[in-house]
Amino acid sequence: MNYVELNCSLPEGEANIAELIMAALGELGFESFVENENGLLAYIQAPDFDVSILNNQELWPEGSTPSYTWQIIEDQNWNALWESNFEPVIIDGRCMVRAPFHPKNNDIEFDIEIEPKMSFGTAHHETTSQIICLLLNTDVKDKTVLDMGCGTGVLAILAAMKGASKITAIDNDEWAYHNSVENTAKNNLPHIDVYQGDAALLEGKHFDILIANINRNILLNDMHHYRKCMTPGSILMMSGFYTQDVEAITIRANELGLSFISQTKKNNWATATFVL
Repeated sequence: MNYVELNCSLPEGEANIAELIMAALGELGFESFVENENGLLAYIQAPDFDVSILNNQELWPEGSTPSYTWQIIEDQNWNALWESNFEPVIIDGRCMVRAPFHPKNNDIEFDIEIEPKMSFGTAHHETTSQIICLLLNTDVKDKTVLDMGCGTGVLAILAAMKGASKITAIDNDEWAYHNSVENTAKNNLPHIDVYQGDAALLEGKHFDILIANINRNILLNDMHHYRKCMTPGSILMMSGFYTQDVEAITIRANELGLSFISQTKKNNWATATFVL
């Protein structure tokens, strides 16, 4: 699938509004952001992009209208971009996420090899790295795990490496689906079941641990589907939202009978964990 790259140039001295713009764009379906010296880059799936939204003054912080350009990023160009910029990531000294062209580190407990391609979830983003931290400190042995919005499949792969008995990985993006299938095979983890689709695929399924690293709006909309998959003691870990969104996420979770356990934050990105 093609993506749109939105390039926002911020006026000199207004770099501090980047987080406000990212939060607003995140509400509109933009999935990933990269800050640079001129401002920021934001990415959204091409079918979800409506250029008219950029003319809405309410999108931009009061008193500031950044200049912007946008372009279509073709699949093959996106792959080249990932591969040219992808560096290995080490989380908590225990988990390395690397591409095939990076050497293996034999001192690392969990060595995850992924083809970066265009799927999100390379552990560079704060949301993925925080969920990895949570998984590293969670007992998943012999438990059933859901990785919703799996991207590259990196979270499902880590759960499998830690001894989860059965893992289900789901993403609605075709590239992410194929990439997760490729990466689970590459790490020799055939007991991870990967599906292309949305929360409708969860009907009738139950999990001990549920991971949903997507975005605020989808989480709020689909949380009742996750709740139906939980049994007493099941844990739900969510990320893909900002620290200011934790309250809304918690209110919705409480409405569904879930109890708040903890939250983490990194560069204004947050996680929230709940138990039934």
